Amino acid sequence: MERRNFLRGAVIGTSAAAFGGTLMRGAAYAAPAQNGPSPYGSLGAADANGIQLPSGFTSRVVARSSQTVSGTSYTWHSAPDGGACFANGTGWIYVSNSEINPSGGASAIRFSSTGAITGAYRILSNTRQNCAGGSTPWNTWLSCEEVSLGYVYETDPFGVNAATRRDAMGRFKHEAAAADPVRQAVYLTEDESDGCFYRFLPTTWGNLSSGTLQVLKAGTATSGSFTWATVPDPDGQPTTTRNQVSGAKRFNGGEGCHYANDTVWFTTKGDNRVWQVNLLNSTYELAYDDSLVTNGAAPLTGVDNITGSSSGDLFVAEDGGNMEICIITPDDIVAPFLRVTGQSSSEITGPAFSPDGTRLYFSSQRGTTGSSSGGITYEVTGPFRS
Repeated sequence: MERRNFLRGAVIGTSAAAFGGTLMRGAAYAAPAQNGPSPYGSLGAADANGIQLPSGFTSRVVARSSQTVSGTSYTWHSAPDGGACFANGTGWIYVSNSEINPSGGASAIRFSSTGAITGAYRILSNTRQNCAGGSTPWNTWLSCEEVSLGYVYETDPFGVNAATRRDAMGRFKHEAAAADPVRQAVYLTEDESDGCFYRFLPTTWGNLSSGTLQVLKAGTATSGSFTWATVPDPDGQPTTTRNQVSGAKRFNGGEGCHYANDTVWFTTKGDNRVWQVNLLNSTYELAYDDSLVTNGAAPLTGVDNITGSSSGDLFVAEDGGNMEICIITPDDIVAPFLRVTGQSSSEITGPAFSPDGTRLYFSSQRGTTGSSSGGITYEVTGPFRS
């Protein structure tokens, strides 16, 4: 599928404008990504934090669930999940969801230009099982409830404005969101074994209070063309959103979602797949499928949250598996980028790059204890490709 040419220059972070690049492949579909050597080299021995990293990279712990964030009086939330980074003029902010029910919500950590922690605070409270979500080009965080008839909440990473429930984006078991400034759409995944893939078209771009919810329609194959159809009743009652449109394509457990350069990728944990939706020509295909790896053991299993770097590399976190974040390169090579050791009862969540692309944040949701109160949020620094 050769993503290199049309992924170069993808914007890191959240205050993205329209992405460039228009090169697309023809009608032929390539095989999904295959096992190969990482551009960062092999993993070294586990560091003091129990993380195996390539040469030149280091890790630090920035927060632990149930403990105050260093240098602040704020207690970090349990079960840290989806996350994103936002530039704030003097540094950046990392936002993280809390996947507990009840309470849930989301918190933020503020960093200086040198990476020092300068604050931590709550940005969303009293919601349910906030799993993943996504950033918007107008610098808000969409926090998604992973429960039946769940909502999307638009929150302020800077902690100034109150969170707002966005009913028009539909009520279903929300997972992740990804904003597309070119088509002025927000793509949404659904964590059901027979879930769908959606897009929300706001009436006014930048205002999510009203708009149209649509669902992707396609055949049963793993590649082909697709169309969009409007969901008649986004509130999901009495008929669930995924069962309102005949021909809506089913996906086995929608998880992470990432947009760049006229393409949106999303993961399905039920079948260990990464899907690639080509928005310029309305086609879809598999970017990765663990059952189609033909040259050795599949390096990526339990696919979950996903993000991208400016080089066009995709970074996919594992829920289980070997507790790895794996890279899928524009040359369709998949390989481990890091591995968390000693935490086999946890999952990796919330990968997100700092605005300058030099730091990767993520969490181990249940840490070494296997409990939601034992979550650990990390930062990895090093020579990421640009």
